[in-house]
Amino acid sequence: MASTQDAWYISLLGLAEHFRTSNPPDIKSCIQCLQAVFNFKPPQRVEARTHLQLGNILLTHTKNIDLARTHLEQSWCLSQTINGFDDVKFEAASVLAELFEQQGQPTHSKPILRKAIELSQHSVYWHCRLIFQLAQIHATEREYEVASSLLGVGVDYAQISNAGYTRVLFLLSRVMLLLIDKKIQEVLPLLNQAGHLVDSWTGSPHQKEYLKVFFLVLQVCHYLMAGQVKSVKPCLKQLQQSIQTIMAPTWPDDDAVCGSALGESFVWLSRQQLYVLVYLVTVMHSAQAGYMEKAHKYTEKALAQIDKLTASGCAETRGAGSGSAAGGPRGGAALAWRLRMALVEHAALCRLVAGGKAHALHEIARAAHLLSTAPTPATAAAHTPQLHCLLGLYAMSMNCMEAAEAQFHTAIHMSQERDLWMFAKLNLAIVYLRGRRDNDLTQLMEQVRPESLPAYAHGLRAASYYVLGLQAFFQARYNEAKRYLRETLKMANAEDLNRLTSCSLVLLGHIFLSINNSRESMNMVTPAMQLASKIPDVHVQLWASAILKDLYRLAGDTERENEAYQMHCNFSQALLKDHFQATQLPQHALVHWTSGAPPALPAPPPAPAHPT
Repeated sequence: MASTQDAWYISLLGLAEHFRTSNPPDIKSCIQCLQAVFNFKPPQRVEARTHLQLGNILLTHTKNIDLARTHLEQSWCLSQTINGFDDVKFEAASVLAELFEQQGQPTHSKPILRKAIELSQHSVYWHCRLIFQLAQIHATEREYEVASSLLGVGVDYAQISNAGYTRVLFLLSRVMLLLIDKKIQEVLPLLNQAGHLVDSWTGSPHQKEYLKVFFLVLQVCHYLMAGQVKSVKPCLKQLQQSIQTIMAPTWPDDDAVCGSALGESFVWLSRQQLYVLVYLVTVMHSAQAGYMEKAHKYTEKALAQIDKLTASGCAETRGAGSGSAAGGPRGGAALAWRLRMALVEHAALCRLVAGGKAHALHEIARAAHLLSTAPTPATAAAHTPQLHCLLGLYAMSMNCMEAAEAQFHTAIHMSQERDLWMFAKLNLAIVYLRGRRDNDLTQLMEQVRPESLPAYAHGLRAASYYVLGLQAFFQARYNEAKRYLRETLKMANAEDLNRLTSCSLVLLGHIFLSINNSRESMNMVTPAMQLASKIPDVHVQLWASAILKDLYRLAGDTERENEAYQMHCNFSQALLKDHFQATQLPQHALVHWTSGAPPALPAPPPAPAHPT
């Protein structure tokens, strides 16, 4: 009788697989066959495996999440007591933990993964994969110290297990978390250690190149976080060369990069995802350096690449690096969302600098629409402060100062990122300056003085000196203003922060004009105009052309005065026309959004064509 029962459930399993792999798949019949297996009271191993299969199929092909979770829980419960049943046991734990995380219940995920890590010490692959997954959940919850400690355990375990490639992945993942947590002093020794391990790598050349890209991404981000736009150039160039190597048609797929060793079956990101990420850091560099056209060009290329990945299903990743998804396609889709959001945010910023408020508003509306499709509520919450910051900048450019103040306050209140908090406060200071709110400004500036900012934040410190210079200018303390602005210029020139350089030069030009030093004023305004034209920064161009007009008038040069006047009129009319277009857009209502989900708006159209 037992053999007949065996034949029944084995036949049902075979039939279920037939239905699953049919073209097109017959998922309903597949599920019915698998559910029927339980009627024959199969052995515990078969029961556990069947529950896992049902859980995975229900997750992938249906919306019946609760039933999927029940099957996964049963599989995990049954398999824990079975020796040598690693694939079912640990896959059930991993998928179940991922499901709880996606449902916003990471507190349920953590004990499952801790137990699985405890049981998996004999299996290098599963032990490493589960450590990566648990570290990722802690990192998502902003529990960076716990996540970093777990990755440290992974570094040691991989070294003991002779999994050299995975050891470097753990080490680089730990560096990434320390960067996110702004533990800059701890980053440098680990980054140097990782760099030495990559340089001295004697294993597979493909693994070496892959690890080199991961290392260079972190090195570039380390510089960009500090606003060191000039210092980063050699690393960024190396990264761009390495990604071309990895994207070459002759480069093997990710499975081949991992190799055959079970303990090294990981990638941080797929090469297609790395390709988009390199575009993103290039956009970040161009935006910080003040190359807005270049930033826009790379943004469009990166967004097109994400569309291609999403359409082809290549947003999947099979690895389990701290920043990637152990959960395959679902994690890949989440990463694609994050990359898209970061690119759209930068696109909006670049449009604002170039004077395209209507274009910027379209990009901000795209970002607001993306929030509604965020992979998890936590992901949406993490990006919302950036969106309020962008709306604050947009409102400033539209002279909606009350709305700008409300947006910056909202960003400061919501954000847990110190750098964003400082950026918002520096812009809020300019709002107070323009509104002549001296008492509010004095209190605020105590919090964002250069000496109170982190030592690594080169760009923010330079910006703080600029705001102090602007404050002194408004109060007619011209010598003090010049001292602050020269400090900004020194810092900005040292790292090619072209926007800060152009803003400081034009303000110095205005100061020298105010104290009747026309020659020095011209020496400041001329390079400011040249730099602003190169960026392009239309607001600095408008300001500089007004000063040039006055300088030529004082010099009695009527022809050049008229040229400068016409230039000023052209910039002013272009800005006024753009201002009017922006006010007519329904998306302009976003400036009044300060709580809850973004207001319902018409579906965002494709971004308008960039003016050439």
